[in-house]
Parts: sequence; C-alpha cells; structure tokens
Amino acid sequence: MYYLGIDLGGTNIAAGIMDSDYKLIQKGSVPTKAARDADAIVDDMASLCHTLLHETGLTVDDIAYAGIATPGTANRDTGTVEYANNLPFLHYPIAAKLKERIPFRAVYIENDANAAAKGEAAAGAAKGSSCSVMVTLGTGVGGGIVIDGKVYSGFNFAGAELGHMVIEHGGRRCSCGRLGCWEAYSSSTGLINMTREKMLTVPKEGSVMWELCGGDIEKVSGKTAFAAARKGDKDAQAVVDEYVSYLACGVINILNIFQPEILTIGGGISNEKDNLLNPLLAIVNGEQYARNSDQQTAIKIAQLGNDAGIIGAAALML
Repeated sequence: MYYLGIDLGGTNIAAGIMDSDYKLIQKGSVPTKAARDADAIVDDMASLCHTLLHETGLTVDDIAYAGIATPGTANRDTGTVEYANNLPFLHYPIAAKLKERIPFRAVYIENDANAAAKGEAAAGAAKGSSCSVMVTLGTGVGGGIVIDGKVYSGFNFAGAELGHMVIEHGGRRCSCGRLGCWEAYSSSTGLINMTREKMLTVPKEGSVMWELCGGDIEKVSGKTAFAAARKGDKDAQAVVDEYVSYLACGVINILNIFQPEILTIGGGISNEKDNLLNPLLAIVNGEQYARNSDQQTAIKIAQLGNDAGIIGAAALML
C-alpha cells in the first residue's frame, strides 16, 4: 500500500506519496494563497492529490489513507482544525472536506510541528527511538513529542507548544502576547532581533554584519550573525553566543522534563549544523539534570528537511 501526506503551510501546500519503506515516490506543491476561503484551499489540496496520483499511475484505491499536517490546533478525533491563526480555519472539518473531493479510505490530521516530529521519528534522525522530541527553529519555535511511536499533543490537541514556555520572566514580548517565551529568543525572528540590536551599537565600518547586509539593517537574516562570526566578527560571535545560550536554556528544560532518547533540531537555523550544535552541546552537557547519567539524550540535526511534514502526515497511523 501507499500513503499520501499533505503538509499545509501558510505559503505552500506540499504533498507526496510514500511507500511502505517511508520513501517518497512522488511529491509536488502549489501556492496556498492563504487569503482565500477554506474551501478554495481544500480544492487545491485535492487537485494536487489528483496530480500526484496521475503522475505515479496510482488510483485512490492504492492509497491506504491520506494524512494532513496543518498549522494550528488539529483535533485528531474529529478531523477538525479548531483554529489556525494564519489560515482561514475555525472549527473547520478539513478531513471530511478533503474526503468529499477524493474518496480516500480515511483522512487523518495532525498539527504540522507534531507531524514533522513523527516524520523524523519514523524515517529521519530519530528513527528507531521510542521517545523523541523535535524542535523546529523557524519564524517561530515549533515543537513535537513522540512517545512509543505516537504523537503526544495533550487531551485537547493543543499540547507540545514548546516555544511558548517562558525562559525569561518579564522578557521579550512573544507573538502569542506573553512575555519571555522561548520563541521570542530562539526563533529566527529572535535571532534577527538580537543581531539588529547589536549592529546598532557598533560602527558600520569594519563590521562584517553590516557588510553582509549591504549597510541595510532591514536585510538582516537568521544567517547574518553566524556568517559574520565565521569571518571573525567578534560582535557577531557575541550575538551567536547569546542566541545559543537561550536555545540551550529551552533544550535543557525539555530534557529535564521528558528525557527523550533523541532530540532533533530542525528549521532554517539548523542548517548551521556543527556551528550551532557544538556550542549548544557544550552548555547542555554541563547543565542538564541527568548530566552524570550513563544514558544521555542524543541531540541531532533533523534529516528530512522540508519533507518532514509530508512524511509525518503520511506516517500518522504507522
């Protein structure tokens, strides 16, 4: 049998067909056009699914089920997206709506960060583990928890919002409205803010950070500080050190609560790989509660990249 996974994002709808070995045999994407109504978005989801089936020569009868990874609170029991702040979904029965358009045997849904965690547990850096946690460092900080092969999301499907634990009481304002959330410090948005703040305190001349963004502070990205630090910019290195210290604070909290076998780090900032991982491990290994244990959580960079959500959605019931 084959399994179809859909990763619904605010910018793109990505989908793929996966075989029983967790390998994508075909994938594609279309723009989400999130300003439209929900039914129009599902129309495009269905159209993309039809395209993939046609390209692979498969029929809907060859698909065991379809899975949807969606932003927001995804009620697995009812197939309803209760709320998604960047898509027009409010108590929207997305699973039933897709099945109206394509008669899949079944359609399952899951929060997108949770689905990515499932993907890494099933076929990525956390494969083979019984308990794993994934942290995604993007515009925000996403989180997903997999225990005994199953996604954990709380009794109301709103759990595992790891980015919204407070690590700095009364600190920076988060997009959720709370002060001091981990997301405000360890997302790419947080890193960009730290970089800009540091740049405003140093002369432009001789600053690699200013050079990399062409003297325009609006062009600062999540790559700027790390790239400048590699070129020997001490101010940039100070930004990186500050960023990693906040990242480590949240990671240690997660380890102390869950003690997973594997913690994976994904998202755009994870592309820094050892430049991120090595200083992070230096802090984590010295401060986590179980530092003297013979059994330590393995912290790894995620492997599946943009395919994690598709594979996770396709593997929801496996």
